[in-house]
Order: sequence, then structure tokens, then C-alpha cells
Amino acid sequence: MDRAKAPDLATLDPAAVRAAIRAGRWIGPTAGLAPGFVQANLVLLPVSHAYDFLLFCQRNPKPCPLLEVTDPGDPHPGRVARGADLRTDLPQYRIFRHGAPADEVRRITDLWREDFVAFLLGCSFTFEAAMQRAGIPVRHLDERRNVPMYISSVMCRPAGAFAGPMVVSMRPVPAGLIPRAVQVTARYPLAHGAPLHIGDPAEIGIHDLSRPDFGDAVTVHDGEVPVFWACGVTPQVAVREARPEIMITHAPGHMFITDLRDEDLEGDPR
Repeated sequence: MDRAKAPDLATLDPAAVRAAIRAGRWIGPTAGLAPGFVQANLVLLPVSHAYDFLLFCQRNPKPCPLLEVTDPGDPHPGRVARGADLRTDLPQYRIFRHGAPADEVRRITDLWREDFVAFLLGCSFTFEAAMQRAGIPVRHLDERRNVPMYISSVMCRPAGAFAGPMVVSMRPVPAGLIPRAVQVTARYPLAHGAPLHIGDPAEIGIHDLSRPDFGDAVTVHDGEVPVFWACGVTPQVAVREARPEIMITHAPGHMFITDLRDEDLEGDPR
């Protein structure tokens, strides 16, 4: 489906958007869909690697803020989305085998295993509506693109088999609006919270904004400053070190839409 048709789904509630995705009526990035509701990153791992990854999330809450962890073999995240099915309700999945990306598919019913544990992590798409309400532009929405994401030189704290650099998402912000952007996004610690870095990309190992590692490049206008937030694609880089037999995630930008409202993620996550 053409991304230009996204506003049609933007008027629907989360369950209806998930049903449209399940039926194949939406296969693109989910930014801007079901505004006001929390979107989440997905990581599926065998039980053999689940504890290490849980510890990785606890040690790295900026890129990996935990929203829900399912029981082994349970594809239904009842706490955040009743009636949802993690095997069918994301528009695109990425399959990793022994740490390397192997495929992208639209459903994973035939790959599901009874030893899979699902992790749902907060996503910065959640605070974008609040940014817009505050008068802060969100360029990838304006340009109908996926958010640009980059592998930074900021290292995560290792945990068991999982280690590696942090992935960050970037949004250009007019210089005069940066304090407001920090204030608005800091209210959402379970959606990555305040920016990780503001300004010169080279200071965090990014040398060409026009070539993101994931997503699409966006325009940075004169007078704007690149602002970087921790990103839930980080596990897709950490898996290179862990090398589990299989790991399944969302394709970058193709998130799981929950029934939680954005305001549910405001404030201290404890």
C-alpha cells in the first residue's frame, strides 16, 4: 500500500489498525498510524537467550525500555494489546539467524516456536504526536518517510552474549525549539525519553546524515540541528555478538501498535 494512504489508517483505533495489518492492507512503516497510542519494538528470542537479553534491557533502558515480556510460547501480549497476535500484527518482520539478517517477511506464523519469549520495547514514535502539539516539526512524517536511524559509537553495557553500539534515531529540530523538544520527550522515559545527543553527528560516530543505516534520509533545513534519540533497533545490532540460532524482530520502522495511550508512558517508569 502506498504510504500516501496512511491518513486513512490514522483515523482508526489500534485494534482496527492491527486488523488491517493482519489482512495485508498496510505493509509500510507505522509512524503516524493510530496517533495517541503507543508503538513498540519487537524482539523474539528462544528461552536459551531470553535471560541475557532481559539483563541487556535492564542495563540499557534508554534504547531498550521494557513494556512487556511474554511467557515462553505465548504470542499474545495481553497486558498491552488484548486480542493481538505477535505472529501477524506487524507489517514487516526481520529474521536473524546466528546473528546475521536472513530474511524479511510479513508474518511469522510458520516460524513460531513454543520456546519463543517476546519482548516489547518502547518506541520514539510514541512521543511524536506530543512534539507536533508543541509545534516541533517531525520531518519524516512531513516527508512521508521512515525515520532515519544510525549506528552510533556510543556503546551499550554488555549483558551475557549481548553487546555492541547503540542505534539512534534522528529528527532535525529548529535551534530555538531544542529546549522544548528535550522537555517534551523527557516526559516519555519508556519511549526512549530525552535525546541522547544534540548537534554534531561526528561526536557520536555518524559521518553522513544522508546515509542512515536504517530508514530514510530526511531534509535538514538551515537553522535546524540534528537531534538524536536512543532507538529500539539497537538489539538488531547487539544480536551480531550474541549470535542466537534465531531472533525475530520488527523491520525498522514497522512497529507493533499497542492499546496503551501515549500518556500511559509519561512520568517515572518505576
